[in-house]
Amino acid sequence: MYICKKDQMINSVRNAVLSILNKNNYGYISPSDFNLFATNSQMEIYEDYFSNYNKVINAENVRSSGTDYADMEQPIAETLESFLRTDYLSKISGNTFSMPSATTTGYSAYMLLDIKCKPVTIKIGTSTAVVSGQLVDSTASFLSDGIVPGDVVTNLTTNVTSIVVSVVSNTVLLLDSNIFLVAGNGYGIFSSSTIVESEKVINSKTTLLLNSNLTNPTIEFPIYSLQGTVLTFFPTSISNKGQVQATYFRYPKAPKWTYITLSGGEPIFDQSQSDYQDFEVPIEEEYKLVTKILQYCGISIRETEVVQFGMAQEQQQDPTFRPQ
Repeated sequence: MYICKKDQMINSVRNAVLSILNKNNYGYISPSDFNLFATNSQMEIYEDYFSNYNKVINAENVRSSGTDYADMEQPIAETLESFLRTDYLSKISGNTFSMPSATTTGYSAYMLLDIKCKPVTIKIGTSTAVVSGQLVDSTASFLSDGIVPGDVVTNLTTNVTSIVVSVVSNTVLLLDSNIFLVAGNGYGIFSSSTIVESEKVINSKTTLLLNSNLTNPTIEFPIYSLQGTVLTFFPTSISNKGQVQATYFRYPKAPKWTYITLSGGEPIFDQSQSDYQDFEVPIEEEYKLVTKILQYCGISIRETEVVQFGMAQEQQQDPTFRPQ
C-alpha cells in the first residue's frame, strides 16, 4: 500500500475551517491559533493509530477481522512505519546516553521499540591527518585489526558517527560521511558483527542484578535502566556513541501554516517560508483534521454550535467516535 500525502494539505484544511466558520459569522481564527489547534489535532490522530492497531490485532486474534481489501492492519501499520526511525543515541557521560530528542537525533521519541548495542570495541585511537570522507591514522593497523565494511566509527571528540565503506590500507579507512575535520580527534571503532539487544530493567532491580554472579550483565547480555530521559547501560564498557542504537516511533512534526502579510493586513499562504511544515498524516485524515480543529475553534471562540458541528461530523465519518 502506498501512503498518499497531499501537497499543502495544511492550506486546504485551513481554508475548509475558515469557510465553515465564516459561513455562519462565527469569527476569525488567527494563524497562531490555527497552528496550535492543528498540532493538537494531528497528535490526537497519531495517538489513535496505536489504539486502533491494537483493536485490529485483537480482532484478528478472535478471527473477526477482514482480509484482502478489508484488511485494516496493513494501512495502519504502514502509516505508523512512516514515523519509525533508527538512530545512534548521544552519549551524556560515562555509560549514560540521552533519549532521542530534537537536539540529539533530530526527533523526539514517542515510543521506544528496542535498544541494540554493539559492545565489542575493535580499536581506540587518534586521527593524524585530514582527508575528506576518510579516517587516517598513521600509527594504526586497520587490516590486521580485522576492521571490515559496516563497522561503526565514532569521532570521540565530536560524538559524530559514520560507517566504514572500505579498508583502504592499514592506516586509512573510507567512510560514508566526513566526520574528521581536524587532525588529532579521538576515535573508536565498534564491530558490526556483534549486535545484541539490550534488556530494559526497572531502576529498583539494577543493583540486585549487578551484585549477582548469575545475573550480572555482560557484553552478550547488556541491560539498561531509564530515568527521565537518561539511559544507563551495563556493563559500563558500553560508553561511546556508536555503540547504542535505538529504534523508535518519533513524534510527528508540528504543522505550521506560514504566510506573508499584505498591506491590508490579510495573511496569504506562503509555503516558501523556512519554518513551513505540512501535516504528516495521510491525506485520508483531512476530514478528521478539519472536524477536530473546528472543535478547538468552537471552544476558543465560545461557540457551542461549532463544537457540536465538529463532533457531529466526526461521529458521521467515524461511528466509533466518542466525545472526550
